[in-house]
Amino acid sequence: MADLVMLRVGLNVDIQRTDGRIHSAVISGINAETRSATVEWFEKGETKGKEIEVEAIFSLNPHLNPQQHPEPVAQPQREVSTAKSNKSSTGSGTDATRPPNKVSSARARPSYVRQPAQQAQKEQNGQAEPPPPQEARKSVIPTAAGGRRKSNVVKEIEKIKQKRDERRQMQQAIREHVEAEYDTSDPNWEFKAMIKEFRSHLEFRPITSSDPIENHQICVCVRKRPMNKKELGRAEPDVLTVPNKENVMVHEPKLKVDLTKYLENQNFRFDYAFDEHASNDMVYRYTAKPLVESIFEGGMATCFAYGQTGSGKTHTMGGDFTTKGQQDCAKGIYCLAAKDVFRLLHSKYKKLDLVVGASYFEIYSGKVFDLLNKKIRLRVLEDHKQQVQVVGLREEPVDSVEDVLQLIQHGNNVRTSGQTSANQHSSRSHAVFQLILRYRQKNKLHGKFSLIDLAGNERGVDTSSSDRQTRMEGAEINKSLLALKECIRALGRNGAHLPFRASKLTQVLRDSFIGEKSRTCMIAMVSPGMSCCEHTLNTLRYADRVKELGPGGPVEGKPAEVSPPANIAMGTMSPQNSDLAMLKTSNQEEVSEELLTFHQVMNKMQEMEEEVQDDHKTIIEQSQKWLQEDKRLMKITEDVDYDVEAYAKQLDTLLAKKIQALTALREKIQTFRGEMQEEETLSRNMKSNSKRPPNK
Repeated sequence: MADLVMLRVGLNVDIQRTDGRIHSAVISGINAETRSATVEWFEKGETKGKEIEVEAIFSLNPHLNPQQHPEPVAQPQREVSTAKSNKSSTGSGTDATRPPNKVSSARARPSYVRQPAQQAQKEQNGQAEPPPPQEARKSVIPTAAGGRRKSNVVKEIEKIKQKRDERRQMQQAIREHVEAEYDTSDPNWEFKAMIKEFRSHLEFRPITSSDPIENHQICVCVRKRPMNKKELGRAEPDVLTVPNKENVMVHEPKLKVDLTKYLENQNFRFDYAFDEHASNDMVYRYTAKPLVESIFEGGMATCFAYGQTGSGKTHTMGGDFTTKGQQDCAKGIYCLAAKDVFRLLHSKYKKLDLVVGASYFEIYSGKVFDLLNKKIRLRVLEDHKQQVQVVGLREEPVDSVEDVLQLIQHGNNVRTSGQTSANQHSSRSHAVFQLILRYRQKNKLHGKFSLIDLAGNERGVDTSSSDRQTRMEGAEINKSLLALKECIRALGRNGAHLPFRASKLTQVLRDSFIGEKSRTCMIAMVSPGMSCCEHTLNTLRYADRVKELGPGGPVEGKPAEVSPPANIAMGTMSPQNSDLAMLKTSNQEEVSEELLTFHQVMNKMQEMEEEVQDDHKTIIEQSQKWLQEDKRLMKITEDVDYDVEAYAKQLDTLLAKKIQALTALREKIQTFRGEMQEEETLSRNMKSNSKRPPNK
């Protein structure tokens, strides 16, 4: 420690740089524990510094090391005398009084070491000498291998380098693993990796046949279909996970502002959840089967499949489609329910002496068509007891499952459908198949089971198309799905008002939502592909609103949180429009004031259409009578002495009847055309508003 006394802050010393240069620097700090000093110097307009060991300072500045100071050596007297004589010979008399010269006690420096001031001046002038030979450096500053301890700065640099190397090795290992596991040329491989990582932390317990069957008045289930060929061909990520029998998770792909990819994982809870491996038999066991026995007890049961086009609704309800476009109805819920109906009819409930009938009809654009009777159009009316009747609907007696399958096959062949990008057999209508129990002797209704394959919910979004038929189709689907949801919710609140008049679908199913013995099951069908993610979320949100289980226990038909606004005078509206206003109140986010007006105009236009058609049929029937009257009058004129005055009077009366009837029909047609024009204008305004950017 004694040698450190020679060093102090502010002392000028010579130091050696890593490139071999030696120049002057100032000590700015001393660390006695590590035997190192911090030095600073000025170079190229800025102050620089480094940490250097004390031994390195002493090696370049030996005059500061007391252990290396030799004893002063006196010059011989003769040399002094000689010097004096030499000085005196110059004529300088004052040199005789000068003290003798002293020899420097410092050890001679190497030849390549310059004085600090001189070296700094050369560096400033850009004339710094090249570094000394390697041998000279080694002789001055010993290396670490020679026992010299590394400075703290060097150690920190080496640590940083080591961490950097380790990080690079880890990144390389991850890159190699990813390239082996995923096709990095796929733009969605990162989403696939994130979904796989998320699933690796889940515990999967899918539903099995050993799980108990719960008794629900309202049962809401969800079924995930497998990836189809198109989705597999596009290498789409599977964004749906069904970890257990109650939960469904949606991994929604998202992009941040900086285009960083991430997932938004959303969880939904239902009464039952079926993954892509569940069969139709498994789905039927927990959905429709518990409802079959309720119709033998005098109740009304409803089971319907809801979801996007191509999500598997028709497959679940009707059975498998073959490669030739034919449908194997034996594997659908229609057939499975019929098997149980006949089994119970001939066993447990044989004493009731019941017979089974079947009807099959579809609802398309607010119109009802009989699929078992040449697809004729049917009228839906209320009788004097306020019971809804589908006038003219054919009910076929069935005695076996084979009879049911034949009716289903016949109805599916004539059902309104079309080809879309998702499915070659896209359902454009709501198909309602009913198994009806009646007493054999009285022909009185005992129970009814309605099995419904709903139209694709994505069609209900398009209410601003340029094609009127497409607009009417979408508006009716949108309206019927909202009305169906509210009717099911009201089923759990006995005594609550049912907005069944809001759509034709809920109107014909009115008796299925009334009474304590009424039971309903909804199967929400969802597609797993990333391209269907938005529609899948809409389907799950719709199903969640039907019952709203949430994270807690089951709640049968949770009431709506909003009550009808006081400024709506329900009594002044038609029954249809008052029920539509209730739909808007309960679904304010989905039904705007503009859309409500559009639905009201559509309702009025459909009513006018029916009136015009009825009046036209009446004119046609009257025309037959008028034709007979015309023939009779012409027959009178064949007599030579016929009564001309009587003929003219009768003809005038006949023409007045024709003119009056035809004028009334024409006025209705003009009103009907005005309603169509108003619908066209509203649709155009809705379309332009949807394209308008939101106000900032």
